[in-house]
Amino acid sequence: MSTHPKRFEILLVPAHVENRGGASVEDSAVRSAVVEATGRTGETGYPIYEGHGLVADIDPETRTVEALLVDGRELDYGLTALIRGPETARRSAEGGR
Repeated sequence: MSTHPKRFEILLVPAHVENRGGASVEDSAVRSAVVEATGRTGETGYPIYEGHGLVADIDPETRTVEALLVDGRELDYGLTALIRGPETARRSAEGGR
């Protein structure tokens, strides 16, 4: 049985934003999505998570996005993919923060 989280929230944030002026990372995100484990492994060797147009290979130990497709395409230059943990993603999926 896997101990990997069943879901994460991925935030797509402009990489050029150096000073958010007090705004949170979530407020700076141009897109976010809760992705869930598919039970498959990607070409990177990490578990695949999918949801809301995003398909990501995520290293669950370091919470690093190793590969990402957004609506079937590679991530646009200038955007960075950040992870929020499974406990936060669960609250977001349930409508709470």
